[in-house]
Amino acid sequence: MKAMVLKKLTNLEENKAPLELVDLPVPIPREHEVLLKVSACGVCHTELDEIEGRTAPSHLPVVLGHQVIGRVEAAGSKVSAIKIGARMGVAWIFSACGECKFCLAGHENLCPDFQATGRDVNGGYAQYMTVAENFACFIPAAFTDVQAAPLLCAGAIGYRSLRLTGIKDGQRLGLTGFGASGHLVLKMAKYQYPHTEVYVFARSAEERAFARELGAVWAGDTTERSPHKLDSIIDTTPAWRPVIEALANLEPGGRLVINAIRKEGDKSSLLDLDYPAHLWLEKEIKSVANITRRDVNDFLKLAADMQLKPEVQVFALEQANAALIELKAGKIRGAKVLKID
Repeated sequence: MKAMVLKKLTNLEENKAPLELVDLPVPIPREHEVLLKVSACGVCHTELDEIEGRTAPSHLPVVLGHQVIGRVEAAGSKVSAIKIGARMGVAWIFSACGECKFCLAGHENLCPDFQATGRDVNGGYAQYMTVAENFACFIPAAFTDVQAAPLLCAGAIGYRSLRLTGIKDGQRLGLTGFGASGHLVLKMAKYQYPHTEVYVFARSAEERAFARELGAVWAGDTTERSPHKLDSIIDTTPAWRPVIEALANLEPGGRLVINAIRKEGDKSSLLDLDYPAHLWLEKEIKSVANITRRDVNDFLKLAADMQLKPEVQVFALEQANAALIELKAGKIRGAKVLKID
């Protein structure tokens, strides 16, 4: 099979082709696994973090990709709930132990043995991949393969982030960064909280214009002050500076939810945090760590109910490097998806 493989960590400012197109054996499913013929895979900012070593793969070489759509071509001897030909998805959560205190409490995203698709095991930048039956999800018929792919991470992690804000209808919501996840969160917020105003902070004029197209009441640069203080803000940026700026835009008692695995650059920018201006008056900071299977399945149901269709840019598998470089450069409108023949 064809696969785009990461063989070594690298700096994308210097290396514009971090992945190599190679031939690999088609994987053989174990007794509880299914073999998927991959049709589409979303491209995520987390892949930049993997390539540049901020959330380094547990082994190299590795096939990236954790927003995977495919059809079942073969199944292990103990697979019972998934039939040959079924259309399935694989998200960032590839596996968890199921036995630790976090898993037993419904927080498998915090499991110490959590394995991530495309980081700890081979993912969907390939023509085939395997996954355990219990960690594959059924994809609603409402979506094409290309539309469904970004829902598995950008959508699901956005859903978790929105839930963690604790926002109520009528309160003001801010979104810092407006890429694949941000544009889906805006659509979700308008559907679930019709009286909530959404304010967007984005570094490019194109992203700000896109946000206004989708219904943001205001859009400004990440360093600007919003016309009103906000009850909650979700940060999806790769940098530290927007965190400081977002805290200054929060109402007393407001919450900032950081939807990022790692932040780029110099940590010293946190020293610019001014306690009275940024944190006092019971403001909160909460991080988002991974997703659970429940997040994915609940979000897919919501997305189908609201007919949520992401904006997508389609690339061939062989164009994965080009998609990643565009993402690194901030050339974002919606989500980028690899279409795999």
